Amino acid sequence: MALASHPALSAEDRPATTPSVMPEPPIRPVELKPEPPPMPATAPALPDAPTPPERPAELTPATPTAPEPGPASEMPVPPPRPTDLSPSPPTTPALALTVTPADDTACRKRLERLGATFEPLPPISNGQCGAEKPLKLSRLSGGVVLNPAATLVCGTAEALARWTTEAQETAEQVLKAPIKSLSIGSTYECRGQNHDPDAKLSEHSFANGVDVMGFGFDGHGPIQIGAGLDGAPEATFQAAVRAKACLFFRTVLGPGSDAAHGNHLHLDERERNAGHRLCQ
Repeated sequence: MALASHPALSAEDRPATTPSVMPEPPIRPVELKPEPPPMPATAPALPDAPTPPERPAELTPATPTAPEPGPASEMPVPPPRPTDLSPSPPTTPALALTVTPADDTACRKRLERLGATFEPLPPISNGQCGAEKPLKLSRLSGGVVLNPAATLVCGTAEALARWTTEAQETAEQVLKAPIKSLSIGSTYECRGQNHDPDAKLSEHSFANGVDVMGFGFDGHGPIQIGAGLDGAPEATFQAAVRAKACLFFRTVLGPGSDAAHGNHLHLDERERNAGHRLCQ
């Protein structure tokens, strides 16, 4: 069966080609649109808070008053202290620092065993000079008389007694005559070194030094220190006893040390740093 043929459509008769755009919905009727809520002209007022009750007058704190203008450093004056609480002014000066003198009981016992004759003296106090427990030393072992008696502290008296024992042996060996007396110059004397008033205080100022001017013997003439005895047995004796003094005293000065010690042996017990001794 033959199909009927249709005549070709002209360009005008063909439907126009539509673009790929979504169609818009139809307009909603006015009566179906929701009305927007009305905007309030002002915010709604909150309910008033209850008013607190009035505070009693006696419980109301006083309003602080502003300080009057003035310098910032001005402080209010405190009220006066009651008389019964005020401290009484001191009527006596503060106590001065005192140092307890060393106990020399053991030293005195040793001095007695060495055969020395001595007696205690009252404390000596003269400004910066003085001695708490001085002794009056009048005689040493072997009947050696001190002329005059020496005022010394016990430690220096003991050193003198021990040295004299050594000097006695030297005298018997070199001079063949025992020592019978020591001629004593200064012992306690408040003065500067070498009698200089501007110098440091001498150990004599503390009864801690003794000057030996010479020796007296039994069966031999006296010997004065530094009396030109070069080459004689007396010079040997002086040199030996001077050297032995350095074993018992911390300071030994004599002829040749300086002009002030040209005629005697100065012996003292001055303490120095690290146990240093001066033997000249």
